[in-house]
Amino acid sequence: MRVAINKRLVESLKPADKPYEVRDTKLKGFILRVQPSGVMTYICQYGRGKRINIGYTSVLTPTQARERAKGILADVVKGIDPQEDKRKTKAHTLESYILNVYEPWVKTHHKNADATIKRLKANFLPILGKVKLGDITAWNVEKWRSDKIKAGAKASTVNRDLNPLKAALSRAAQWGFINANPLTSIKPIRVDSKAIIRYLSDNEEERLRTALDSREERIRLERDSANNWRRVRGYKLLPNLRKLPFADYLKPLIILDLNTGLRRGELFNLKWNDVDRAMLTVKGEGAKTGQTRHVPLNQEAYSVLYQWKTQSQDNKLVFPGKGGGRLTNVNNSWRKLLKDANITDFRFHDMRHHFASRLVMAGVDLNTVRELLGHADIKMTLRYSHLSPQVKQAAVDKLVKGKIRETQNLKKTMITV
Repeated sequence: MRVAINKRLVESLKPADKPYEVRDTKLKGFILRVQPSGVMTYICQYGRGKRINIGYTSVLTPTQARERAKGILADVVKGIDPQEDKRKTKAHTLESYILNVYEPWVKTHHKNADATIKRLKANFLPILGKVKLGDITAWNVEKWRSDKIKAGAKASTVNRDLNPLKAALSRAAQWGFINANPLTSIKPIRVDSKAIIRYLSDNEEERLRTALDSREERIRLERDSANNWRRVRGYKLLPNLRKLPFADYLKPLIILDLNTGLRRGELFNLKWNDVDRAMLTVKGEGAKTGQTRHVPLNQEAYSVLYQWKTQSQDNKLVFPGKGGGRLTNVNNSWRKLLKDANITDFRFHDMRHHFASRLVMAGVDLNTVRELLGHADIKMTLRYSHLSPQVKQAAVDKLVKGKIRETQNLKKTMITV
């Protein structure tokens, strides 16, 4: 319906079963929308499918609303998008977006949500938390990155810290909070993919295993002492650790990791129904790549799991934490163990590198190593290629062997002649 929108019209219009609109004959794009509830709204249409609400009839008169519509249409002619101004006015700051929008979504859709949000809060909320999403620029992040590198942070660490912010802003663009991710132009800092990989020497591995045995004995001695104290006083005795295969979880966990190369989170998520005599299954929902994989158990891995099972007290998790819940970290025990073994510059995650390195040095092909590690791309596994010198040696030796054959053939020809 087209008619002049005025006070008399507004007072005469009645609601219908469905919403309907009245278009003004005086100003093209000025519309009055009537809802079934009786609520009436002034609207300005400034292009195909482009609309903006001006206000309710209970607040604005038709004349006031028409003047606002004229102002909006005049801005459009000048190239000003009224929706952009409105979006900026209501835009989230990075802090409000992360805390109120992104964090709840990440916790629903990502396995490592806590680590992701922790990185965002630690690295970017202090410097960009109060900045509106639409005002964040690549320069803001480039400066942050430069400052981190100058302070001594490794390039790989900076890349790892930046990835969650880029992902968060990509989602913000997809959800319409910003027009585009301002960080798409920022490329990761180049990292030497052939850098030295930390794995244990034979002597270091022997010291680590010795430290594990010493730790077991130390815990048993402490339990013996505690029970002697309780026995004298008539208290109930604690379980005798001398009758159990292991003093606690740490030795079986580490021995299993040395023989399977599981990620820490995969170890913590492992359940007894994921283990059988031949192999263990890393389920997709607990894997970094989201893909299920099967890891064969060698004799040592099977033996340690079999013994640990006898004292697991029917818990579903292979390595439960206190109270039977999921184990969250082993940092204190790990650091103390390394100190006892006199091993430096070796992270828990490096046991995964140790597993892969030993396989490659034993002549296992890289694709098999990739499958055992659960790498989605062979590029991740190629970092271990330098540990298999016999492959490259065999390749260059073929050149020499070819020359030898040529020489031998030439000598035979000369003799014949």
